[in-house]
Amino acid sequence: MSSNVKIDEIKSTTRVQRIAQHSHVKGLGLDAQGIALKSGAGLVGQELAREAAGLVVDMIKSKKMAGRALLFAGGPGTGKTAIALAVSQELGTKVPFCPMVGSEVYSSEVKKTEVLMENFRRAIGLRIKEVKEVYEGEVVELTPEETEDPLGGYGKTVAHVIITLKTNKGTKQLKLDPSIYEGIQKEKVRVGDVIYIEANSGAVKRVGRSDAFATEFDLESETYVPLPKGEVHKKKEIVQDVTLHDLDIANAKPQGGQDIVSLMGQLSKPKKTEITEKLRKEINKVVNHYIEQGIAELVPGVLFIDEVHMLDIECFTFLNRALESTLAPIVILATNRGMCTVRGTDVIAPHGIPLDLLDRLLIIRTLPYSPEEVAQIIASRVKIEQISIAPEALAKLSEISLVTSLRYAVQLLTPAQILSQTNGHDTITVGDIEETRALFLDAKASARILAENAEFYLK
Repeated sequence: MSSNVKIDEIKSTTRVQRIAQHSHVKGLGLDAQGIALKSGAGLVGQELAREAAGLVVDMIKSKKMAGRALLFAGGPGTGKTAIALAVSQELGTKVPFCPMVGSEVYSSEVKKTEVLMENFRRAIGLRIKEVKEVYEGEVVELTPEETEDPLGGYGKTVAHVIITLKTNKGTKQLKLDPSIYEGIQKEKVRVGDVIYIEANSGAVKRVGRSDAFATEFDLESETYVPLPKGEVHKKKEIVQDVTLHDLDIANAKPQGGQDIVSLMGQLSKPKKTEITEKLRKEINKVVNHYIEQGIAELVPGVLFIDEVHMLDIECFTFLNRALESTLAPIVILATNRGMCTVRGTDVIAPHGIPLDLLDRLLIIRTLPYSPEEVAQIIASRVKIEQISIAPEALAKLSEISLVTSLRYAVQLLTPAQILSQTNGHDTITVGDIEETRALFLDAKASARILAENAEFYLK
């Protein structure tokens, strides 16, 4: 008696990732001359704003923009955050990009100015270059030699470690101290891994798995690296990228003793501690010394503050001073407000920003999208979310976005897809869009219903 056995193919999960609001943004979409394409790198329209942002990227790369600030001003849903994220994509992973929202500064544990200063320091990178003597290669042999415990007892201790490293030029056997073996265990090194050991400090760093073992498994989370070139013992330039905030944190944590009083003291301390100005000055002094010696290079990054009108007068005053300091990043602000009150005062100012700070900013304006641009943006979202939609349904969505908002139209896509599947077809039709719209109200429709039925709601 034979039974049908169901066999499912296992699909690779490497390309599966969460689709976020700005997943489609891959850059500013400029040509070689810095002129904005009608549609490029996931961005549509806003040509002048994108070209201005392109100039800012060039200034950041040439390190001529540090300590300056930029303001993206425009209505809701005009692409301010998208352009700021496109700037970070253009700068690449080596330039720090620290995004935050204006309301993040309000905390019961930490001062507002401290939160701002922390983010300022996160946005300033330090590239430390050191030439170190290292032993580098693929681990061919790893044998810990044990001996009787000198303190007595039945246990044994590691006397030394024999390790053999291989490069394309030959192999070398090393006899290592037991303390280095602890580093090897922490890095979870095994035979077939490519590692390097610093000759001076004995620090061990696992680079990855040798690509000779790449076909060992069908699916694996390993990083495969080629067999190192040259001799096993060599001089190597090691580049480390850290931020000033990383240095602050590393030096702020006190190294307590191992006695019970010290351990209890560490447990009772609050998790969030403020870093003192004195410590920051000391770190700045060390950083400046490294820069003068040529060991380190300062990389001014970008601090992006969205909804900047949420900051109050204390924060704006602090920003004025912080922008003038020698170690300052590029600050990009974004707001969708017009004339409104500066928080913490009775003063009405443009964008809710005091005039003295506004005077320091380069302002980039974002304009409302045209119907054609809206249709293009929705089409690009359809592509990134891998949704099948009929052309007339896409046109209907574009019409809805002009009456309501672009965000509302984009948010209807996923519910409409689920409805179309429930109705038994794979492609979204006009009927699916209209049904979804009936189920989910937009902000304007909701406000209208509230106004018409005010007596039924609590005040």
